[in-house]
Amino acid sequence: MKGVLRPEAAAELIPDGASLMIGGFMAVGTPERMIDALVARAPRGLTIIANDTAMPGKGIGKLVSAGLVARVVTSHIGLNPETQAKMIAGEIAVELVPQGTLVERIRAGGMGLGGVLTPTGLSTEVEEGKQVVEVDGKPFLLEKPLTADFALLAAWQADYVGNLSYLLTAHNFNPVMALAGRTVIAEPEAIVPVGVIAPDAVKTPGVLVDHLLIRAGC
Repeated sequence: MKGVLRPEAAAELIPDGASLMIGGFMAVGTPERMIDALVARAPRGLTIIANDTAMPGKGIGKLVSAGLVARVVTSHIGLNPETQAKMIAGEIAVELVPQGTLVERIRAGGMGLGGVLTPTGLSTEVEEGKQVVEVDGKPFLLEKPLTADFALLAAWQADYVGNLSYLLTAHNFNPVMALAGRTVIAEPEAIVPVGVIAPDAVKTPGVLVDHLLIRAGC
């Protein structure tokens, strides 16, 4: 059986300065108990790679409010005025990445690829400092792969060997981040015997998952 940790023990694994990929889209599909444990432990200088920084009091927004985040690589921060204020004040460095480019950079990191070629961002601020590659007479930006020290995922179900399934839109960034985190910690809503999750419903195989969080209330 895959090792099961309480959120507090999982948070102890994450040091100051760690890079974290965190699943979720406006906090849907985000491991909330794991984030609460991180806020309580308060590792500093974190780099967060995520679709967004949610909202104050929700998901990644809790890490921002607690002053634990030094850098964010994300698609947008428009729903979190605290992230915006900290960016303007120079307290958080923000790298804005088009959403499709962001997920492809994560996938490239997980697959061991050297980068992604995309036309998105050409002739805009996104292009600044990046290599332009010509393919068949057309220009593309070379976007470098993303990896992280940890991937923190939320799942609907996990089985005893760590296979994960996701529910509806909570699927979002979680499976691709499981590929690109050197240590993967998953927070399932339920842990079930092997075989309960149908093979075609497994979106993250257990071989990618290092730790499961114990169910709430246990």
